[in-house]
Amino acid sequence: MPVRVRRLVAMIGIIAFLAFYIWAVLAIHALLPRSFWTDLIFYPIAGIAWGIPLFPLLKWAEQEPPPR
Repeated sequence: MPVRVRRLVAMIGIIAFLAFYIWAVLAIHALLPRSFWTDLIFYPIAGIAWGIPLFPLLKWAEQEPPPR
């Protein structure tokens, strides 16, 4: 698969994942108790954790195609 097509697929996957991730973070936050300290812990973790599942997708998208 050409690099440009892989990047397009990765871009669509990232947008779909982020839409789901934002929904999930908001749903989980609604279940937590209302507290400044809860927010102080929850949001930095949620803000960093979104990138971890995307590393394999980005690595795949940037691979050079095998020689023919």
